[in-house]
Amino acid sequence: MADTTGNTEETRTAGAPAPVPRTSRRRLIGPGIVVAATGVGAGDLVATLIAGGNFGYTLLWAAVVGCLVKISLAEAAGRWHLATGRTLFDGWASLGRWTTYFFAVYAVVWGFVYGAAAMSSSALPLQALFPGVADLEWWAVGCGLVGLVFVWFNKYAVFEKVMTVLVGVMFLVTVYLAVRVTPNLADAFAGLLPVLPDEKDSVLNTLGLIGGVGGTITLAAYGYWVNAKGWTGTGWMKVMRLDNRVAYATTGVFVVAMLFVGAELLHSAHVAVASGDKGLIQLGDILAAEYGTATARFFLIGFFATSFTSLIGVWHGVSLMFADFVARSRRTGAASGEEVASGARERSWPFRAYLLWLTFPPIVLLFQGQPFRLVVLYGVLGAAFLPFLALTLMWLLNSSRTPRQWRNGPLSNTALAVAGLLFLVLCGKQVWDQPWSEFF
Repeated sequence: MADTTGNTEETRTAGAPAPVPRTSRRRLIGPGIVVAATGVGAGDLVATLIAGGNFGYTLLWAAVVGCLVKISLAEAAGRWHLATGRTLFDGWASLGRWTTYFFAVYAVVWGFVYGAAAMSSSALPLQALFPGVADLEWWAVGCGLVGLVFVWFNKYAVFEKVMTVLVGVMFLVTVYLAVRVTPNLADAFAGLLPVLPDEKDSVLNTLGLIGGVGGTITLAAYGYWVNAKGWTGTGWMKVMRLDNRVAYATTGVFVVAMLFVGAELLHSAHVAVASGDKGLIQLGDILAAEYGTATARFFLIGFFATSFTSLIGVWHGVSLMFADFVARSRRTGAASGEEVASGARERSWPFRAYLLWLTFPPIVLLFQGQPFRLVVLYGVLGAAFLPFLALTLMWLLNSSRTPRQWRNGPLSNTALAVAGLLFLVLCGKQVWDQPWSEFF
């Protein structure tokens, strides 16, 4: 992708680039909006909604901590790309072939099941908005095909603009709902104190809320979007860090707003909603009963924006990662962030092949149901990815692979260590909870 900021090629190298003008930093924010939009899916919103419904404002602090944890992960991924001039997959490959095997299995299994889940999630609000027009499966197929065509024919610049518009819709809807339910601000501020609910498994439930706020593999994709924006040298480091903070401030607004809705609309009335995307459809029905059809429809539009941004974000970001994975596997030498910035990755056959993989094979799952063993593997691989990301970033950014001045300091090491431990615990719980006796 061409540089549109007026900086020279020298500015974008990984060596000693000239600083980006301070006055332009806020104008250049973009990849953070993309990662926020992609990372906050319907599942994140409903999990926060349920937490508010079950515990009121008690776990507000956990949602905030979740944003801080993800800031550290995304910042580390972006810093690797800018400080080394190499892509994250190239860094993983330098740690040994085991990373290649893990990512290959992850990309195939996770992508297959996620494709069906993302299409279904985007279809649910459309079916609710336009009842009787088509079955859920056909709405889902339509969402997948629209996402495929959009990402196939548009480069990062257009992709970012569309994501920004959809984030604006998400922001308006969630903030409107939070204001509409009239939150108790005194209780909300009290919820910032780290207190655990008085119930069984409260620690694991709290850790699950922290770990579930905003993004999984999209945190790794952040570095690729940073490069696709045209940021490829250390002169962009301050811009990237500001961009990352904006991303998770935005994420924080989404999840806190939904926790307010859960606390006021569900907790006080002792109303429960289902886990998963269908919980948001139930919330639409509750909003219609409480505030009228117009509010419910406005919410469903926001629900669609939330789900569809996750769909096209993964279609673009993970396809970029897969294209880098294939390119690195077929040659000797470091994979360069400059190649991502040039747009060459978005035009490559591996990028488009993975787009097709995310779209067409999952359509079979939409009509035939998801195979049990595949869903179990999907759950385990998904749970394993974040500890893999946190611990490998910690490894890379404390080694000679990273220029000394950009290696981790005590704060970064502490944040990544805490994130790694948190996600290892959650991964262990996910593995433990799987019905392995039925798997074999």
